[in-house]
Amino acid sequence: MLDYKLIEALALVAQGGGFDKAATALHITQSAVSQRVKLLEEQMGQILVARTAPPRLTSAGRNLLKHYLQVKRLEDDLFGEMAQQVGYTPIAVALNADSLATWFLDAIQSFVVMDGVLLDIRVDDQEQTHQLLKDGAVVGCISTKDQPLQGCRIDYLGQMNYHMFASPEFAKKWFPSGLTLADVCRAPAIIFNRKDELHNKLCQLVLGQVPDSIPAHYVPSAEKFVDFIAMGLGYGMLPRQQSELFTGNGRLVDLAPDHTIPVKLYWHCWNLHSKLLVKFTRQLILGAKALLDA
Repeated sequence: MLDYKLIEALALVAQGGGFDKAATALHITQSAVSQRVKLLEEQMGQILVARTAPPRLTSAGRNLLKHYLQVKRLEDDLFGEMAQQVGYTPIAVALNADSLATWFLDAIQSFVVMDGVLLDIRVDDQEQTHQLLKDGAVVGCISTKDQPLQGCRIDYLGQMNYHMFASPEFAKKWFPSGLTLADVCRAPAIIFNRKDELHNKLCQLVLGQVPDSIPAHYVPSAEKFVDFIAMGLGYGMLPRQQSELFTGNGRLVDLAPDHTIPVKLYWHCWNLHSKLLVKFTRQLILGAKALLDA
């Protein structure tokens, strides 16, 4: 039988990034936390935490953390029912910044208000959020991957269609003959971060190749990203949900109107008998289908 008091100490070390923060959360000494983790490792017969700075869970430690969070999710459901849903219940989810900036909150707003949920949102690229679910850090994630993890369910949400935009003044100055390879190599681009491949995918689609080097601003904020483009600081990729207001008032123009990069989004979550998670999933799918492209 697993000792969840020991596993809780392991979880807090991982989530807080250190033994000292876990000690503060548990109201015990750092030495006591270390002893609990050591005892757990002895019971499991393997190392669960690499004593680095900050501490890092091993593969076995990540599997144990995932199990602990799944059990905690079920306990939260039980306590919510016994207390007749008095108070709040946390749900940790991972999603991409564009979803958070555009449609996600509209999709789940009523559920959060009615069911007393506290959202713990982790933001990463839509191709990277899957790892957070795999590691057990979240109960569900929005991802571009169309294959479920073992022990998880998957639902198609819809797609976000990305086009390449610039301000009219920027387009006239840097792309007088339209999107060309020579101009792409010299015009400053706006790219979300170094994991973002949307810009390269559009270049490949339109130009038939990706330039070896593109001068770029890296702007890891979905809200400020569109402002950079609208202010004429560069050109970049935006989804319909974010660009239509700016194209409607003439502040942005599409540099390649006949080309789009569709990004299909899927909801992955643990396959648990959790009433709250099932309700969240149902509301998310319903909201997404109304707000995303088919």
